[in-house]
Amino acid sequence: MGAPQELLEAAKEAFENAYVPYSHFRVGAALRTARGTVVKGANVENTSFGLTRCAEQSAIQAMVTLGERDFEELVVYTESEPPSSPCGACRQVLAEFSPNALVHMVNRNGVTVTTTVSELLPGAFRLEPSA
Repeated sequence: MGAPQELLEAAKEAFENAYVPYSHFRVGAALRTARGTVVKGANVENTSFGLTRCAEQSAIQAMVTLGERDFEELVVYTESEPPSSPCGACRQVLAEFSPNALVHMVNRNGVTVTTTVSELLPGAFRLEPSA
């Protein structure tokens, strides 16, 4: 299964805007919300490494800022071989919103690995939201 072209192009655009002066490892992400909105995110590094934000987290934060709370699929674009998977922290953030969403990991050669958030993070941590 290939990544949806619209999401792949948006992830590549975000990839170009990544701020990575320390690792030089660019990541672009794009997700499609349940309403059909395409939201992009790029990784943004910080000299205080703990403040760095991954592309997937940037996309989720933008989605929430738009007032949306779930997404159907996500493309993560890198130049690495094999395609890079979301880190553990990103997996937990993704699971917070859409555990059943598709995740397409794509590299510059077009190699694509597709899975779901739940498959990336079985047994994700959960609390029941309070009313």
